[in-house]
Amino acid sequence: MIPIQKVKDIIVRHDNLEKELSSGKVDAKLFAKKSKEYSNLGNIIRIAKEYLNFENEKKGLEQILEDKNNDSEMIEMAKRDLNEMESKKIKYENELKIFLLPKDEDDDKNAIIEIRAGTGGLEASLFCADLFKMYERVCSKKKWQLELINISKSEAGGFKEVIFSVNGNDIYSYLKYESGVHRVQRIPKTETQGRVHTSAATVAVLPEVEDVDIQIKESDLRIDVFRAGGPGGQSVNTTDSAVRITHIPSGVVVSQQDEKSQHKNKAKALKILRSRVYEAEKRKKDLERSSNRRSQIGSGDRSERIRTYNFPQGRVTDHRINLTLHKLDEFLSGEIHEEMNQELRLKDQNIKLESLKQ
Repeated sequence: MIPIQKVKDIIVRHDNLEKELSSGKVDAKLFAKKSKEYSNLGNIIRIAKEYLNFENEKKGLEQILEDKNNDSEMIEMAKRDLNEMESKKIKYENELKIFLLPKDEDDDKNAIIEIRAGTGGLEASLFCADLFKMYERVCSKKKWQLELINISKSEAGGFKEVIFSVNGNDIYSYLKYESGVHRVQRIPKTETQGRVHTSAATVAVLPEVEDVDIQIKESDLRIDVFRAGGPGGQSVNTTDSAVRITHIPSGVVVSQQDEKSQHKNKAKALKILRSRVYEAEKRKKDLERSSNRRSQIGSGDRSERIRTYNFPQGRVTDHRINLTLHKLDEFLSGEIHEEMNQELRLKDQNIKLESLKQ
């Protein structure tokens, strides 16, 4: 049973945000955040209101059943309505439970995704490119905006590393389940004896943070500028446009040289650095607070092997939920990625629900 006051709080919060946003007095830095919260509450507000009305409607139907003056047809109709209401109540209660679960404070943020080739040499870099194309297609399908931040190509035509941001609604809540080691099993084009090779790529999904989320002092940064380099180490710019920023307290270092403008490279580097420092601090707090965090699906442990893509068998397996889909081509094209993600979300929600019962 959900406490009625919690449901009432949803409606009150939605009404307050509506008034606040329409007043035109919201701080510009907080407007986007409050707008997203209002939008999220809008998805559940109808269910919250109907759930509160349930008891009043139930009493009315029970009175019909108790009134001996009512004919059998009216009583049967009241019974059917009551059964339908009970079924709806259970459905609404489950949706409200999920909505009221403790949420990751970053779920409604945009995301920065970093894909790096791991073990497997050139084949790993080709797989890194395949993963990028997969996320590119998922973003296109969902009408999310993808912006390339940094890319480092390999000799084989793949990527040693690719970093990009994704903007839209509730991006991090969807993409956070992609963090970890992705393993591929396939026969490389250069393999003459038909042997299956295993390679890997690491995916890190970081919430994109703003100045209001984390304060980074200018005095804690060391900024170095240098000339952008190309293949073989030759300079590709005649000016010092490349930027390297070091966050001294944490040791986080970010280099950026894709843009010809030093100013643009610095802005991109700061964007990545903020997210990396924020994630590092958040991970530290999570570990201090509770070991239960490690059991959650969306904990984002980059060292964990989360998925295997087996080309000879045409399957993709997610090891966290023991789910195998024999539709590898469709998965890589972004067509059934949602199917896997829904199962991951469901598992994560069940773990959180169980933890609340303890």
